[in-house]
Amino acid sequence: MREIDVSQITGAVRQMCIDANYELSKDMCSALDKAQSQEESELGKSIFGQLKENLKIAREDQIPICQDTGMAVFFFKIGQDVHFIGGNLTDAINEGVRQGYTEGYLRKSVVGDPLIRKNTGDNTPAVVHYDIVPGDKVQITCAPKGFGSENMSRVFMLKPADGEEGVKNAILQAVKDAGPNACPPMVVGVGIGGTFEKCAEMAKEALTRPVGQHSDIEYIKDMEEEVLERINQTGIGPAGLGGKITALAVNINTYATHIAGLPVGVNICCHVNRHVTVEI
Repeated sequence: MREIDVSQITGAVRQMCIDANYELSKDMCSALDKAQSQEESELGKSIFGQLKENLKIAREDQIPICQDTGMAVFFFKIGQDVHFIGGNLTDAINEGVRQGYTEGYLRKSVVGDPLIRKNTGDNTPAVVHYDIVPGDKVQITCAPKGFGSENMSRVFMLKPADGEEGVKNAILQAVKDAGPNACPPMVVGVGIGGTFEKCAEMAKEALTRPVGQHSDIEYIKDMEEEVLERINQTGIGPAGLGGKITALAVNINTYATHIAGLPVGVNICCHVNRHVTVEI
């Protein structure tokens, strides 16, 4: 049994919140470079240039890439041989978020009640997904999620008879409905299977997969490539102003489901698809 003091979690979370908001991951930067070279619209190429200049300024000046620094979302993979000491794990995570968003001068966007809507003042509480895995390590993925794109996300409870084509059409419909509101070029996370809530969680986690890294399941890999091509034929383009590149990637995760259902979650993210992973 390995003991980990929750203060280590607080420190890691604090830094991850800042890092994720100041500097886009290498996979996303490479994807934007590639997309700019593939874009045929002159306006679209110009928009890519502006996006890249914004990233450069944020990185060099250590300021947020986007004014919407998101709601803090975490995926924890906790080894079953880990024992946390020194306090409550969830409290430690929220303390890290509080420190990161306050000390990093990140916008506080969380309200404590969805209807009363009073701001909590420190961007807490976070949304945390826990998964118990073999081993004695803790892997933490931080994925701050802005709500311009989050609001464009969908869950479809399809019938089994809708099949693969129905799934593809649902993803495409979500992207078309989102249009410019999701700040394209976007990354599209998809969860197929499970239940109502499981497909949505899978779709969110799919956004943290590096751009260009496909599913290990061959037919899902083919679906990712086909749907990306179909999305980029919509003509929505960068910033929704027309062009060839509407999405940078489609990442699909799957899970077993009930004989009577075919749940599909589509979680759309803008070009500021932030994700940082550390291991303790």
